[in-house]
Amino acid sequence: MITQITEHDLERLFEIEQSAHLVPWSMGILKNTQGDRYLNLKLIDQEQIVAFVICQYILDEATLLNIAVDPLFQGKGFGKQLLTQLIQQLTEKGISTLWLEVRESNIVAQTLYAQLGFNEVDRRKNYYPTPDGQRENAIVMARYL
Repeated sequence: MITQITEHDLERLFEIEQSAHLVPWSMGILKNTQGDRYLNLKLIDQEQIVAFVICQYILDEATLLNIAVDPLFQGKGFGKQLLTQLIQQLTEKGISTLWLEVRESNIVAQTLYAQLGFNEVDRRKNYYPTPDGQRENAIVMARYL
C-alpha cells in the first residue's frame, strides 16, 4: 500500500534512511522536507513502512530529493512501485518534468531510473559526500511527464 507520509512516520523513515544510504540525511533534513510543496510517499508491506520517497515541486517541475528502501526489503520492486506512483501523482498535478541526481557509483538506481524513462542530462562533479570524506560525482537525470 502506498500513501502520503505523515509526521508520525518520521522515526521509521529515519531508521530506513540511516540503514539505506552511504551518507544519510539527518532527522532535521527529513523534518524540513515536509509541507505544501512536497509530495512524499511511503510504501507499507506487512504492516510496516519499508520504503519512502521525498519529492519537491515548484510550478510545473519536480525534484526527487530522496528515495530509500529498507535494505531488508530491497530487490522486491518496492522502489519501482513508489516511483511509478509518484510519477502518476505528479502527472495528475500537472507537473511536466521530474528531475533527480544519483551517485555515479549507484548503478542499481541508475538502471531503475532508465527503466522508468529517465535520461541522463548532466553530471555534477564532486556533488555527493562519501563516508571517507571524499566526494563523488552525481548524474543528473530527467523524465518528461
